[in-house]
Amino acid sequence: MNEDSKIKIFLVDDDALFLKSLEIEFLDNADFIVETYPTGELCLAILSNNPDVIILDYQLDGIVHGAMNGLDTLDRIKDFNVDIPVIMLSSQDKIEVAINCMHHKAFDYVVKSETAFVRLQKIITTIFKYQKMEKELNWYMDRM
Repeated sequence: MNEDSKIKIFLVDDDALFLKSLEIEFLDNADFIVETYPTGELCLAILSNNPDVIILDYQLDGIVHGAMNGLDTLDRIKDFNVDIPVIMLSSQDKIEVAINCMHHKAFDYVVKSETAFVRLQKIITTIFKYQKMEKELNWYMDRM
């Protein structure tokens, strides 16, 4: 697959071990371009690289004191481009946290676990099926 047809994913997490393991999973098991960032600020600074999907940690402020948390980063991403799908990740298995993320326009919410990568893959597949259907519908509507 050439570089232009690969899906570009931004992984944003302050847990270096989890970030690296997720990067390895994506690079080993699928054909993606993966960019990793330990803070929301670094991700935001490079949004012009046009990611297809962003996987973003909910807490995100554990390493750098005063760093933006995941929700603040999510809001800024959506201010930049509302159409970038953002999947929130968290070690918190609380429905209130998931609902809060959805209110901030996250595409989905995944709890960090040994099955997180499989869930992320399924969600990314869903995102691109949905986008394909949306394009086909727009094409059809333009011809009516």
